[in-house]
Amino acid sequence: MPEFDPHCVACPRLASHLSNVRDMYPTYYARPVPPFGDVKARLIVIGLAPGMHGANRSGRPFTGDHAGILLYETLYRHGFSDRRESKHPRDGLKLKNCRITNAVKCLPPANKPLPAEIATCNLYLQTELTKLAPGSVLLALGTVAHEAALKAFKLKKKDYKFAHAALHKLPNGLHLLDSYHCSRYNTQTKRLTAEMFDKILHKAKGLLAG
Repeated sequence: MPEFDPHCVACPRLASHLSNVRDMYPTYYARPVPPFGDVKARLIVIGLAPGMHGANRSGRPFTGDHAGILLYETLYRHGFSDRRESKHPRDGLKLKNCRITNAVKCLPPANKPLPAEIATCNLYLQTELTKLAPGSVLLALGTVAHEAALKAFKLKKKDYKFAHAALHKLPNGLHLLDSYHCSRYNTQTKRLTAEMFDKILHKAKGLLAG
């Protein structure tokens, strides 16, 4: 399996949904969204799926909607990005020792991928993650991302339970660090604050520094 296939139509429901979105929004990217960042990164941020008016519109993960505001600002503060804001794929922003990917590469209806779709797309995530060097950090934004990372390594969910700020040492030498997703709902309800997310990136940076 390749790490990414821009022409993937393996999930009929998602492929049909994207076709409809392209009809409604002709200027939108509306295709599988590729990972973004340093190909040799040791910090891998795993999100859920592209947002309708964010990554699905722009073609870059967490770019163009509310969810990316806190993410890119915090990455910049900790030295993983050279800019505070991700505006569009041609803005010149570069990530440093960091890559952002998603558990599901295509926009799902109502932002809710089906279990079968998560499993199908996990083959791409598996190919991407198994190339990482020991000591690398997987930052899972939410339960779906957490479980997708475990599935990529054929690990059992019961042995690695999701909780905000939980840190799991995986058998392959990687670290799995959990955070609530930086969605509009979570940040506006204060389930995830800027201070909380800053501590997560501080912890990730410390893990990479050994």
